[in-house]
Amino acid sequence: MKLDRTIRYQADSDRDFGRQVMAVPGCERLKDCIQCGTCSGVCPLSIYMDHSPRQVMALTREGFKKEVLESRTIWLCASCYACSVECPRQIRITDIMYELKQRALRDRVYPKGLPTAVLAKEFAGMVHRNGRITESFLVVLLYLKTNWLEALGQWRLGLGLVRKGRFPFKLDAIRRRAELRRMLDPEPDDTSATAPPTDRRTP
Repeated sequence: MKLDRTIRYQADSDRDFGRQVMAVPGCERLKDCIQCGTCSGVCPLSIYMDHSPRQVMALTREGFKKEVLESRTIWLCASCYACSVECPRQIRITDIMYELKQRALRDRVYPKGLPTAVLAKEFAGMVHRNGRITESFLVVLLYLKTNWLEALGQWRLGLGLVRKGRFPFKLDAIRRRAELRRMLDPEPDDTSATAPPTDRRTP
């Protein structure tokens, strides 16, 4: 029988990870977290998270990259900003969650099959390629990469959308897409980003 160690030691951490996150504009005040637990107390989804918001802040600051980026917590964040509003140290916790999502997508360590993570990745990729979102294509990609069998149960809805002309079969795209990609792509000297950035308000 294989036993998994649940206790994490400081030697397991990557201290550069915490410093890198805190170097991102909007995430600097993470260093001021006093672990009061207010963020966890006001979060409406904390009861469904594998790590509470308070724990994510502590793990991030101490450099436990694997535990943070592979957790479901960052993808369950509802972006309600209750934690940021109530934080006594004025830490922008929601912005930190967005930054952790982006890093999870770049490192491809997000929970496989989790709809929110797949949606964020495909949404950002479609914007980067075409400059616009075609919802019909986005929904199809989401189902194919998460639970394609569930899509079969939506055939009546899909057929109704097709009949009403609400399910386009052509990708929307803007002109001068190359210029948009130049704006979205990281600068050559930005070694921390290896993929198109996602909107900080990505679901």
